[in-house]
Amino acid sequence: MIQILKDLHHLITGAVAAMAMMAVAPSALAICLPVASNPAGPIRLAGFTTIAAPADGSLRLTFLGHSTFLIESPEDVAAVTDYNGYIRPERVPDIATMNNAHSTHYTDSPDPGIGHVLRGWAEGSGMAIHDVTVRDMRVRNVPTNLRDMGGTRMNGNSIFVFEAGGLCVAHLGHLHHTLTDQHLAELGVIDVLLVPVDGAYTMAQDYMVEVIDQIRPPVVIPMHYFGASTLNGFLQRMDKRYEVRMADSATVTLSRQNLPYQQILVLPGG
Repeated sequence: MIQILKDLHHLITGAVAAMAMMAVAPSALAICLPVASNPAGPIRLAGFTTIAAPADGSLRLTFLGHSTFLIESPEDVAAVTDYNGYIRPERVPDIATMNNAHSTHYTDSPDPGIGHVLRGWAEGSGMAIHDVTVRDMRVRNVPTNLRDMGGTRMNGNSIFVFEAGGLCVAHLGHLHHTLTDQHLAELGVIDVLLVPVDGAYTMAQDYMVEVIDQIRPPVVIPMHYFGASTLNGFLQRMDKRYEVRMADSATVTLSRQNLPYQQILVLPGG
């Protein structure tokens, strides 16, 4: 009973904070509230439906395969995650994000029509810092470390956060470690989390589950897995945390109306 009361208090506190922020913020962009100012936990105010096209206050997300998604805003701004030379959308995006752990996550020859190419790493010992707004979509990054043959490459990966249609979507990239309090504060409260669940090239599935527990998003979308057995292993580990919904379409429209509490949404095409 005590835990239930705590959870209810957390939900109410977060909702009040979100409404206060939205009252003074432009309606086109989402508000990813900093975790540091919202210790109560995630705000359960976002949602997804299967509406055909994004309307005001929603966005459309299409799983293109591996770890590449097309994210489209109400004003038709398009962003593609882990843009590479193998999987590309039919349209040229306004924004492309990349990480360079493997060639399936980046390309040295992006389409010249892309307005903003955001690389999740910096050359040498630097740190990539991005914060780009195109009409009603904002994209920013949170640098994390990368494991490679030479050891740890500091700030070699980026978690990219997409704010559009009143939602905050985070793509973990090629994440190789659990998150610090600083990472969580920079991320803010996330509505939809795109998670690599391969269990090997990124990190063990148990550690990825720990990352999900750290972020506590209402919706988790698995990516970066190799066959049904890998996906099923992840779903089994999440069995008592989230319910599972197997979608019929690789495209889903997300809105801030009625997000189910703790749901894994599996999109075909992985």
